Amino acid sequence: MELNRRGYEHAQALVREGRIVLDQRDDWSEHQPSTEDENRYIEQHGIEAYGRWFLGVDEEQDRENKGRYRFPYGDFERVHRCGVLAAESRAGQYKHRDIQQAAAHLHGMLEASASAGKEASTAH
Repeated sequence: MELNRRGYEHAQALVREGRIVLDQRDDWSEHQPSTEDENRYIEQHGIEAYGRWFLGVDEEQDRENKGRYRFPYGDFERVHRCGVLAAESRAGQYKHRDIQQAAAHLHGMLEASASAGKEASTAH
């Protein structure tokens, strides 16, 4: 498992654009996309676009396999703080340091946005 640089860069761009949800740590189980949402997104946008919504990539998995991508951070529209926190925690637990550091950096970007009052949306 290694850092998905395309996903990390995409997440940073979304945060800079204000496409964020400053939700609570425990909200990810409710806010993460369902399997149906994932499949619909892949049908509409392709697996490459799908992969941009994940901080981890398993290069040993086939390029067309959803399981190639790990550590999701958003809902295919916005970055969710709860998703970033979940990715940061899980990456640390499994000792994927580069992914953990990327998630920690995104977490810092989200907190800076919150402090600056740039919140684009609130949790639903």
